[in-house]
Amino acid sequence: MRQRAMGRLGWTVGEVGYGMWGIGGGPGGFTGWDYDTAPTALDLAVELGCTFFDTAWVYGRGKSESLLGELRRRHAGAEMRLATKVPPRNREWPPRPHDTLEDVFPVDHVLEFTRRSLDNLGVDKIDLLQFHVWEDRWAAEPGWQRVVTRLKDEGLIDGFGMSVNRWEPTNCFAALDTGLVDAVQVIYNVFDQAPEDELFPRALDEDIAIIARVPFDEGSLTGTLTADTTFPPEDWRAVYFGPENLPPTVERVEELRELVPPGTTLPELALRFALHHPAVSAVIPGMRRPEHVRSNLRVAGSELGPDLLDALRAHRWDRTPTHWSM
Repeated sequence: MRQRAMGRLGWTVGEVGYGMWGIGGGPGGFTGWDYDTAPTALDLAVELGCTFFDTAWVYGRGKSESLLGELRRRHAGAEMRLATKVPPRNREWPPRPHDTLEDVFPVDHVLEFTRRSLDNLGVDKIDLLQFHVWEDRWAAEPGWQRVVTRLKDEGLIDGFGMSVNRWEPTNCFAALDTGLVDAVQVIYNVFDQAPEDELFPRALDEDIAIIARVPFDEGSLTGTLTADTTFPPEDWRAVYFGPENLPPTVERVEELRELVPPGTTLPELALRFALHHPAVSAVIPGMRRPEHVRSNLRVAGSELGPDLLDALRAHRWDRTPTHWSM
């Protein structure tokens, strides 16, 4: 596993990390989780060199964090960096236009969920604590700045980051101006290339870690969706891949298939794209089963040729947030 620096935090991680939303399950997320299979997949990831695990309290309402804590205890000598997220108090993803910082991340709420995460993970310090949503209109407010500073000063977290909203990669620049943000988690894939425009250059200039999430566009870039694909109503993809988004997505994926080199797969190509940019510290695909772990981690260390990269750039798909994009 090739190692990359986690920005200015002073530690490195394996470039293919583990996104733990799908494995955690729970209301409002992905269906199909399997808590019996999850430990096997996680164990295999550690054995194959995965060192960065990204979770959140809301993934299974603490279950994903607990699975990670159990993994850490089973592999007490293994190098692991653990990242988790504080949920918005009002449980709105993304924040609504009228939501205030007090509605979403009041100080007491941040402290409470930091303690919950510490307990679930079984650690004294969280390597990277993130806000699970963000709006830059809150950046100048002192509450979040004080609580982040306090958590760092008390040694409860090493780094602080934020997960920015879908298709809004610059909706964090005022927060970056405070100097308190060590990492930004952003959607970045073959379709969603906009982070390269402004966010990635700034991250490189200021030594801010970039965590690339959703490398498979919620599953479309695995090549498994068709125009007839449906999801259970409790699975959030039933909304994301609704009638406005599923047909054009399937068409674009079909065009991409022509670029897959012989002997490789579309998911491998998608991961290689997400890893090609030097600003990216880690990419975090979801992996619910051991076969996902094997296929994703074997991509680590591989490169895209310049011609193929240029061809992939032509598949950029700029979109704006809408009611179904969450």
